[in-house]
Amino acid sequence: MSWRSEHIWIELITGSRKLSNFCWALIVFLGSLGFLLVGTSSYLGRNFISFVPAEQIVFFPQGLVMSFYGIAGFFISSYLWCTISWNVASGYDRFDKKEGIVCIFRWGFPGTNRRIFLRFRTKDIQSIRIEVKEDIYARRILYMDIRGRGAIPLTRTDENLTSREIEQKAAQLAYFLRVPIEVF
Repeated sequence: MSWRSEHIWIELITGSRKLSNFCWALIVFLGSLGFLLVGTSSYLGRNFISFVPAEQIVFFPQGLVMSFYGIAGFFISSYLWCTISWNVASGYDRFDKKEGIVCIFRWGFPGTNRRIFLRFRTKDIQSIRIEVKEDIYARRILYMDIRGRGAIPLTRTDENLTSREIEQKAAQLAYFLRVPIEVF
């Protein structure tokens, strides 16, 4: 989603709060809960899950391993739910031609570097760069080359833009900022 006027372009960046992340966090949580229930029922000798008889699973080593997988799954699920609740990687890109300033803001993990804020002048922008890697999983990323700072990614690696969409986005941004486009 973006907002654009004659002098200002603001591009909103979605972070971890995506439907796919919610689905994966829920799947990992339910899977780990199942593993933990099977491990616990094999230890106690009681059926917590009706379709898995506790007598058929010996606690050592199968039940113990299942319990370990359940606990590990809970940790992974907790990590996923935390990144969703903190909305990691969300933020905005603000291009202001009138003031000649570009601001890139992202939310990170809690701590001293929770707010990632980059600010630089538009005259330091050397080019807009498109990096295309056509493998099994096609990857197209839009970068901004900054003098003295290197390349700063403007799109996420999992954004899955088509070649036409990434080219249009790069062309619009390059035209707005009056810089050349490079393709790698």
